[in-house]
Amino acid sequence: PAYERLLPVIGVRSSMGSLSTPPAELVDFAPEVVIASPGFSPTHPLVRWTLESGIPLWGDIELAWRVRDKVVRPGGAPADWVLITGTNGKTTTTGLAATMMVAGGLRAVPCGNIGTPILDAVRDPSGFDVLVVELSSHQLWYLSLQSSPEPVSPHAAVCLNLADDHLEWHGSFEAYRDAKAQVYNHTRVACVYNKADLATREMVEEADVIEGARAIGFDLGVPGPSDLGVVDGIVVDRAFLVERRTSALELTTIDELRELGLAAPHVVANILAASALARSLDVPPEAIATALREFRLDPHRMEIVATVAGVTWVDDSKATNPHAAASSLAAYPGSIWIVGGLLKGVDITTLVSTRGRLAKAAIVIGDQRDAVRAAFERHAPDVPLHEVIADETGDVMAQVVDLAIGLVAEGDVVLLAPAAASFDQFASYADRGEKFAAAVRQRVGRGEHGDTDADPSAPAGA
Repeated sequence: PAYERLLPVIGVRSSMGSLSTPPAELVDFAPEVVIASPGFSPTHPLVRWTLESGIPLWGDIELAWRVRDKVVRPGGAPADWVLITGTNGKTTTTGLAATMMVAGGLRAVPCGNIGTPILDAVRDPSGFDVLVVELSSHQLWYLSLQSSPEPVSPHAAVCLNLADDHLEWHGSFEAYRDAKAQVYNHTRVACVYNKADLATREMVEEADVIEGARAIGFDLGVPGPSDLGVVDGIVVDRAFLVERRTSALELTTIDELRELGLAAPHVVANILAASALARSLDVPPEAIATALREFRLDPHRMEIVATVAGVTWVDDSKATNPHAAASSLAAYPGSIWIVGGLLKGVDITTLVSTRGRLAKAAIVIGDQRDAVRAAFERHAPDVPLHEVIADETGDVMAQVVDLAIGLVAEGDVVLLAPAAASFDQFASYADRGEKFAAAVRQRVGRGEHGDTDADPSAPAGA
């Protein structure tokens, strides 16, 4: 690989091989600091050795923060940071917030656990006004270790929601929750939280913030002062204006969002969170409206692949946990649900008992089918259950689509919302979604929809 040829040129020694124990070269080197990829879990032998040896352990986020002043804005200051986490909606909200900020005249970039690595963003030669940083729970766990006298201190931060995920990495829901809560520490201006998710408010209340930082709530209801919400179909800001006790600023309307394919409730919640972050940086409402007209959801997020003979095929492969899949099933009740994969230590029974029982049928994929099947047998026994086992070619999605074709009737929706990770049978959630879409187009045809802009909250075929 190219990096192997580069390392000697820049004077870096490398050690290849198993990391089941700390390499002798590392122990002999006696490092003053260890910088780890966030993929290394707290129980990894190398991580445990570092901590037990009393050596500072950094992740990529802390390293980026410590070198942020190497490239500055024309005025001489490094970029402001805006931090975004949550079990679901991080990538959409990060993209929305960055798009809004750019529309408002700021030089902003989405980075971190999305697209551009943060270490690339901090060394961009022209400098940014704002880094919009998506953070995983893994990255936040590493931030919990920081002992710098100048810790990461964002302009604004949000935790969108909290539900079971990555429990095999963190060891428990409590540890996962504590990692997510790190996002608010040392926030200077706005701690944005989800009023519909009490856990996020509690995180804000417990956070060690800079004096003067405000708590800004959002949900789909009527907002109070210092909140963003929805009034009579109008999305409004009652947080970032002088007369917030008696007035509100219109940002957009639900009708406008419906025309843009952005009216699903969980997407509106993401828009509210992103708007709060943008407004904390004085982005005007007009710029937010402009950004929404330009924004497109990423692939594999409730993407309509085809509508043929009145049957709609939807790719929400990004629904890699039950919380995300619940939003998909709420948008498409009564669908034929494609579910399963690697559950990551998460219990799927609540999802099956609340949303899954309304499915017309379920098609189960993945290596952990037994757990999914047991959940249906116990909590949704009336839902017809079908299993797909990978054949010698491994063409899972071809079998899934062929099976679904035999189950559908006009007006039905076939929904890929696995509620699980993909790595048991696919290279990634994107690979899973692409293989589903390819199988649909090959076996069903492209149909009436060739775009990804249809409103997922609309009735099937609309």
